[in-house]
Amino acid sequence: MPDIFDEVDEDLRADRARKMLQRYGGLLVFAAVLVVAGAGGWQAWKSHEAKQTAKVAQEFLTALDSAAGPPGDGRTAAALELANVARDGNAGYRTLARLRDAALQADSGETAGAEALWMQVANDTSADPLLRDVAVLQSVLHQIDNGDPATLDARLKPLAAPDNPWHALAEEAQAMIDLRQGHNDAARDTLKRLAQDVTAPDGVRGRANGLLARLGE
Repeated sequence: MPDIFDEVDEDLRADRARKMLQRYGGLLVFAAVLVVAGAGGWQAWKSHEAKQTAKVAQEFLTALDSAAGPPGDGRTAAALELANVARDGNAGYRTLARLRDAALQADSGETAGAEALWMQVANDTSADPLLRDVAVLQSVLHQIDNGDPATLDARLKPLAAPDNPWHALAEEAQAMIDLRQGHNDAARDTLKRLAQDVTAPDGVRGRANGLLARLGE
């Protein structure tokens, strides 16, 4: 008897399955098609994205080659290529392109254009924090001689924190600002600290010692 009931139960389940398939079979097929199409679309998008990244990377390298020469047509072409990368590239390439373009403009005396690009990078929350700090540092260094000392010092303060990778360069810039204002004692203290800082780049330590010698230390 139990076997008969089991067979009847199986027949009922099979009958319900057939009815559900008849009612919803079209929807199931449609859903399956969507899944397959979605997977195919995702793969196509990833392929397109990879090709676009490779194109931007090549354009960036071409721009660097063009910018390596003396001022002239090569640098003009580099500026256009860097602008394209800054427009079409991902966050990393966009940031690097702006920084290189800013350096080119600064070298050409176009300080306003360079400053605008440095500020774009510094305020871009999608950019790498290290590169944002580089933009701030470059901006300050190009205003050491004529920028407002209080403003420059405020912008350098976060970079001069001991745990910031750029702290040695930021402190060196602070010392330059102090010297410009005649605050020689404050500059000496900073330069002495830099000269003894084994984590500071050799160039920074060398310049610190040279300035201390000029200041009579």
